[in-house]
Amino acid sequence: MTVARKHLLVMLLLLTGACSAEPAAPSPSPRSPLKPPTLVNEVVPPQDVLTVVRDVIDARTVEFADGTKVRVASLAEPKACFAEASLSFARSTLLASSVRFTGLEIGVVDLELENGTDYAVLAVQQGALKPEGVESGPLINARDEAAAARRGLWGPPCEGSDTSKPAPTTTTTTSAPPPPPPTTTTTTPPPPAKACAASYRITGQWQGGFQASVTVRNTGTAAVNGWSLQWAFSNGESVREMWDASGRQYGSSVSAANMSYNRQIAAGKSVQFGFNGNSRGRPVPPGAFSLNGVKCAVE
Repeated sequence: MTVARKHLLVMLLLLTGACSAEPAAPSPSPRSPLKPPTLVNEVVPPQDVLTVVRDVIDARTVEFADGTKVRVASLAEPKACFAEASLSFARSTLLASSVRFTGLEIGVVDLELENGTDYAVLAVQQGALKPEGVESGPLINARDEAAAARRGLWGPPCEGSDTSKPAPTTTTTTSAPPPPPPTTTTTTPPPPAKACAASYRITGQWQGGFQASVTVRNTGTAAVNGWSLQWAFSNGESVREMWDASGRQYGSSVSAANMSYNRQIAAGKSVQFGFNGNSRGRPVPPGAFSLNGVKCAVE
């Protein structure tokens, strides 16, 4: 066999083996492990969120700007004896203010004022509320401080109780009835001065609508730090948009709360806000106003 024929035979054998060989199996690609299905909705509560308090329902329950209603954790429900005063404290502290909150569970949060003050500790320290569900820590220290100073609900008439304590009664024994007191002419003292005054002016009217300007004056001797003015319409009027105050309306009842830049009304000073409204007929100025729950004089 010649050399050329041997080379040709070797080449044919190599080509035949290459065609008949099975292709190598591809190596498996790495795969991430499958996560087993779960019925638990893994939702992370909001953390350190800045928002504005739009309404105060009671001293431990508020409504945020987006309409979410939450309860402040570790505060006991305000009882009848001090509920009104507690609500006044919460409104003056929180209403229309910027706050930060951290969700603990659905509808329950820790709440901080914009300056970092823990609202729950402040409320207990001022005697507006009692702590609940804690046995030690800042809330208990705040409670003990308020009780020692007889501050808020720890003073009269509540004296730390959930209901007003009756005045102590004394029984006196006399051998003879005392002589009648001499007849004197008494003069009824004048009523106490109002702490606020409000004026309401209709500044423009058109078919189905009107514009009004409201001035609130602090006639007391102390500054008002945070305010909410309330009134009621009598002829079907409604607020459409408001400026220099945050307005809300339920039926005929309206409240206007301060903005961040006009929160304080110094003694003898005033603030002004305005709004556009809808009306079915001639708009009628309200006849009564109250500021943070205190009835105002109408100017």
